Amino acid sequence: MTEKILILDFGSQYTQLIARAVREANVYCEILPYNKTFEFEPGLKGIILSGSPFSVNDEKAPDVNVQAFIKKVPVLGVCYGAQLTAKRFGGRVEKSNKREYGRALLQKQKNDVLLHDVMEKSQVWMSHADTILELPKGFELLATTDSIPIAAFKKTADNQLNGSFTHYSPLTTHDFPLYGLQFHPEVYHSIEGKKILHNFLVDVCGCSQDWTAAHFITDTVAQLKEKIGDRKVVMALSGGVDSTVAATLISRAIGDHLYGIFVDNGVLRKNEYETVLSTYEKLRLNVKGIDARERFYDALAGKTDPEAKRKTIGRIFIEIFQEEAKKIRAIELLGQGTIYPDVIESVSVHGPSVTIKSHHNVGGLPKKLHLDLVEPLRFLFKDEVRKVGKELGIPDEMIGRHPFPGPGLAIRILGEVTEEKVWLLQQADDLYVKALKEHHLYATVWQAGAILLPVKSVGVMGDERTYEYTVALRAVTSVDGMTADWAHLPYDFLSDVSNTIINNVRGINRVVYDISSKPPATIEWE
Repeated sequence: MTEKILILDFGSQYTQLIARAVREANVYCEILPYNKTFEFEPGLKGIILSGSPFSVNDEKAPDVNVQAFIKKVPVLGVCYGAQLTAKRFGGRVEKSNKREYGRALLQKQKNDVLLHDVMEKSQVWMSHADTILELPKGFELLATTDSIPIAAFKKTADNQLNGSFTHYSPLTTHDFPLYGLQFHPEVYHSIEGKKILHNFLVDVCGCSQDWTAAHFITDTVAQLKEKIGDRKVVMALSGGVDSTVAATLISRAIGDHLYGIFVDNGVLRKNEYETVLSTYEKLRLNVKGIDARERFYDALAGKTDPEAKRKTIGRIFIEIFQEEAKKIRAIELLGQGTIYPDVIESVSVHGPSVTIKSHHNVGGLPKKLHLDLVEPLRFLFKDEVRKVGKELGIPDEMIGRHPFPGPGLAIRILGEVTEEKVWLLQQADDLYVKALKEHHLYATVWQAGAILLPVKSVGVMGDERTYEYTVALRAVTSVDGMTADWAHLPYDFLSDVSNTIINNVRGINRVVYDISSKPPATIEWE
């Protein structure tokens, strides 16, 4: 039985960070919208109530039955969750005179299990417009700050711990512990926030912290064996970490009953098709490679609009995948490398985000093929996928690979995609990535790549005048790709890379570096 913490999402921008912090403590957790019903399963050890952009005093403020929850498990309210808790039990929550946002110093008023081993005046991060002015009857103040009269609190009635800093063992008629934090322990700026979460998870909820990559692999392979049985699974592979890890897990469960398909769409990176197939062979994955470069080039001819290029690549890919899948008899299941952020987005409090551009990865396969899905990574974050991949023995160069868009170099070639332009960009991109690795810079950036611009300029090489293409280099730092800053690569490095590309790639005579952040720019140019 897997232990689990449930995080109820009220729409906070930080909810995923709470989940990541819980997972880092080797405790499994799931995020659910606050208004979705759930069962109190035997493995459920506690509930965390997230923050929210709403005010608890709004007419249609999100609400949950905290009183009912603490009859079953311990509960921790964070920011909005704390304000909701206070209001529900009869406390007073009002709009602050000023928006309380930024760093604050925690001043402990009582030595409690939740704040055990937390320093006096530990820095925490505030982000709220309402303030708890009065605690309900039966609640106790745990901490304040200079500007916040109630920064941490707990419900005192019927929730005393048996001794100091020990696991909670309630009598059957008593409530479980209930805590509230006005600040955000999950963010980086709350210096000891993860220690506070650890105290809640371990000392209050009694979690055993046994959820590890090895544990996940053992459980997942067993579940896949039971779910799939002797049926066959078809899966599109991209060479990326998500699809590779997902395929390896499925293969561990069913062996050659997994049929992988890896398509060369003509816009992969230099030598990627051969390298990826070689890696799959070493991993003993049953994968068929399809060289479809000419088919994609023909379909892309004359297309310059970014969305048109994306949709064309997606359409041709699906056609090829369907053709190959039909050659396999009695296929019933479709494997996919879906990860947890995709799942959370699809069931978020506010619904899916506004589409800025169609997804970088090829989609639409389930609707086209009418197959049931197998998604072994659907509850993992990206960093957890990498840990699982490492445990599975997948090579570091694939595990640590930068994100790469499904349409590949097609959206890094501005304007029409031709075989000549692909060749130019492959050479430049390969030299750039190799240089990043040689200078030990590759692992310091989230994503890097070269972009071929539809711009030619005059240059001089020896006694010859040239009129050739311009390449833009892009490198960004990020945590999750939602926001990103341009990477401050050393000038000497950029100078060397520029010289290397211009001297070795005939057809490119100018290199520029992109110093735009996201927002307002996106990581990819198209």
